[in-house]
Amino acid sequence: MHDHPPELIAAIGRKAQEWRLQVLEMVYRAQTGHIGGSFSAAEMVAALYLHHLRVDPANPRWPDRDRFLLSKGHAVPILYCALAERGFIHKDELKNLRQLDSRLPGHPEPPTTPGVELTAGPLGHGLAVGAGMAAAARLDKKKHRVYVMMGDGEINAGGVWEAAMFAAKYRIDNLTAILDYNGVQQTGTTADVMPTEPIADKWRSFGWHVIEIHAHNVRQILEALDLSTDIHARPCIIIARGTKGKGVSFMEYNNIWHGKPPTEQEYLAARAELERGLAEWPR
Repeated sequence: MHDHPPELIAAIGRKAQEWRLQVLEMVYRAQTGHIGGSFSAAEMVAALYLHHLRVDPANPRWPDRDRFLLSKGHAVPILYCALAERGFIHKDELKNLRQLDSRLPGHPEPPTTPGVELTAGPLGHGLAVGAGMAAAARLDKKKHRVYVMMGDGEINAGGVWEAAMFAAKYRIDNLTAILDYNGVQQTGTTADVMPTEPIADKWRSFGWHVIEIHAHNVRQILEALDLSTDIHARPCIIIARGTKGKGVSFMEYNNIWHGKPPTEQEYLAARAELERGLAEWPR
């Protein structure tokens, strides 16, 4: 496991908060889009794209790249921020979220957006696609890894568990799942809609190596990603317990903000809170 310097941790944390502000701006401008799940995934996506993934913005289809599949595709605004930061798309394109003829549709859509690996609107199929990609890489004797981010509402889908069985049976150890376990889905809390606890025990019983972390602790995220690459003969899942709508008090833990655009008053209030949070990070 690597020793990650405080400067790197601070840089990733600050960038995640900057991206929350950008997502807020994008969704407010478009008056459509998903804020809550983008905010809960911010640190994880930032850690992946700013440190962990082997990708090449100049060659998005580089055969040896790592693959990141955003299976919870409604949270694509946070992915677009990462792709813009890395140079896959221009930052000024972010203002075109969900606009006609834009390269930034409301859900991920290859090849429309460079760097996007998976079409994800209907939930529940990303892990199966990722397991297939990882199995193919191993058959081809390739060294790249596949990362699949799922939502906790998404794992209500039976296809997720079929993929979990497949990956365990074939010992697909170049596959890492990341579960954004924020406790809230579109119609309410996950505990009310479809309880999934004890979630870690469920994945262990399916034959996966389980790592549990805090979704907004950058050090824990980086350590978990490092550890996942050292697991052999079975797939790994990182269960990241976090906060839907993280960073804005009236959005946190509130399913209304799964896919609701803010009014002007709500936008200004949210921006003020996020800017205060950003000011706490060192430059």
